[in-house]
Amino acid sequence: MPELPDVEGFRTVLRECGSRRRVSEVRVLDAGVLRGVGEERLRRELEDRRLGDPWRHGKRLFVPVEGSDMTLVCHFGMTGSFRCCSLDEPVAAHDRVVLTLDDAQHLRYTDQRKLQGLQLTDKRGVERILDRLGPDALAVPREEFQDVLAGKRGAVKSALMDQSVIAGLGNLLSDEILWRARINPRLPARELSDTAVRHVHTSMGRVLDTSVRARCVPPRRRWLTGRREDVDPVCPRCGAHLRSGRVAGRRTVWCPVCQS
Repeated sequence: MPELPDVEGFRTVLRECGSRRRVSEVRVLDAGVLRGVGEERLRRELEDRRLGDPWRHGKRLFVPVEGSDMTLVCHFGMTGSFRCCSLDEPVAAHDRVVLTLDDAQHLRYTDQRKLQGLQLTDKRGVERILDRLGPDALAVPREEFQDVLAGKRGAVKSALMDQSVIAGLGNLLSDEILWRARINPRLPARELSDTAVRHVHTSMGRVLDTSVRARCVPPRRRWLTGRREDVDPVCPRCGAHLRSGRVAGRRTVWCPVCQS
């Protein structure tokens, strides 16, 4: 599933391919990725207008439409992405929406499972989306991070993955951050000490900094992420056999020694 670093990568693709460029044609190959907007309206609102500078909050990408009060909101679900292509590149099996930019390039929204997709909304709609989201994980100060975690019921991993608490973290990032901070993912969030919260916040910043540069959560062997899919995974820090279970309905991997 695309997490914050992946979406930052899609933002870069969009900025390099489509920012400030005129949309000369909109082709909807599969309307199953459109949310709250039909094909005709999407064409009417986008064609012959330029795309503004995209910005991100959590896992969502917001693309202002110049000369309009509308914003294209992109939620990538499990398998969504943006690709910048030449005009003569064949359409791929999972390309769903194709924007022709300045008659020179294609910006393609690709999505295999179509669990989320593209939404077109006005300023009030953007505000409503943001109201449902917590602070962005890449920018939240430690004091605010501590405030939003304080008193949260359930496991600390559940709190980290809850987009209304912290926006942008998914399964891989949450496991990696908690492993770095030496915090058991099943520990109740409200039992975290101030020191533990500080460690989680510091680990989050470091993991995100590296992952954003890589445009994904990198499967490095010295990271938990690089070991979790091994047949018999061991902790890259202490060598103990990793454990796997379910937390917040998601497969969770942790070290029973480092995260005891």
